[in-house]
Amino acid sequence: MSFAQDPAHLHALGNWLAHRLGQPSLRIVEVEPLAGGAIQENWRLTCRLDPSPEAETRSFVLRRNAAATIASSHSRVAEFALLAAAHAAGVLVPTPVGYCDDPLILGDGFSVVAMVEGVGLGPRVVKDRSLGGDRGALAARLGRELARIHTIRPDQPTLRFLGPPPASPAQATIDALRAALDRLGAARPALEWGLRWAERHAPDCARCVLVHNDYRTGNYLVDQNGLTAILDWEFAGWGDPMADLGWFCAECWRFGRPDLEAGGVAPRAEFYRGYEAGGGRVDDAAVRYWEMVAHLRWAVIALEQGERHSSGRQRSLELALTGRIVPELELAIVRNTGPDAWRFAHAG
Repeated sequence: MSFAQDPAHLHALGNWLAHRLGQPSLRIVEVEPLAGGAIQENWRLTCRLDPSPEAETRSFVLRRNAAATIASSHSRVAEFALLAAAHAAGVLVPTPVGYCDDPLILGDGFSVVAMVEGVGLGPRVVKDRSLGGDRGALAARLGRELARIHTIRPDQPTLRFLGPPPASPAQATIDALRAALDRLGAARPALEWGLRWAERHAPDCARCVLVHNDYRTGNYLVDQNGLTAILDWEFAGWGDPMADLGWFCAECWRFGRPDLEAGGVAPRAEFYRGYEAGGGRVDDAAVRYWEMVAHLRWAVIALEQGERHSSGRQRSLELALTGRIVPELELAIVRNTGPDAWRFAHAG
C-alpha cells in the first residue's frame, strides 16, 4: 500500500511538515503522484494551514526512493544537500523545506521542497512555443543559471560528502562508465570504441566546480513567461564545467529539433551568451568533446534503466523503452568520432 493511502503515515508526515514549517495547524488534504522523475518518486502534497475550509493552501513536493534505482544516483539526503547548496548560491531552484530519515514516518528517507508551477516534459517544452517566453532569452537565462551553479567550489563545507574533486574529470567519467558496463555485463563494442576515443581526446580541466550532471531540457520548469526552476540534482558532483554545457547541447536532448543546438529551444550562441554574461568562460572545443561523452553517459544510463525493468526489480514500460534507445545513441557516437567528423583542438 502506498503511503498516500495509509492514514498513519499521512498523519506522521503531516506532523513532521507542520513542525518543520512552524505551522502547528497544518494538515495534508491531498496527495497525488507527479509525472516525470524517471529515477525517483515525486508526490505533490496539498496542505491547509489551519482547519477552516477557507484557509490558505500550499503545495509541496515530496521526493523519495523508487522501488529500484541506478548506481550513479545520489541518496535522497545527498541530493537535498546539493539542492540546498544551489539555493544558497542563488540558483533558481525550489525552496528546500527539509530532509527526514525517521523510519517511523514513511519507512525510508524523503525530502520536501516547495512546489513550483511549470512544465518540465522535454518534448512538450521544445514543441509548444507558448511555453518559455522568448526562446533566445530562455536559453540565455539557462546559461546564466548554469554559470551560477559553477560558482560553487570544492571548499563548500556542506558538500564534503562529495569527496575531493577528480584530477581529471574526463578520465573519472570514462572510468565510471566502464565500471557501469562491467556491472551490467554489457558487451557493447560501439560504447567501448567511444570510451577509448574519449580517453585519447580528453581535454584538460583548469578548475573543478559543482556540475549539475543532468542540466538539460526536461530537467527545468517553464511557464508562459520563462524559466521557473532548475530540477533533479541527483547526479551532481565535482567536475569540468564544460561537461554541463556539452550535456545541455547534446543532440540526444534536443527532442526533434537538431537545428536548435541549445537544448532544442534556441541556437547555441544564445546559451553561450548567457553563460558568459553570468561570469562563465566557454571553451567550445571542450564543450563539443563533452557532447560526445553525453551520448556515452546517456547510453549507459539507458542500459541501467532497462536493467531495472528486465531484472524484475521495477516493472515499467517506460524503463523498458528507455533501454531500447541505446542503438541510436551508439550510432551517434560512431558518427561523431570518425576522422572526418571532428576538429577537436585537444586531439592526441
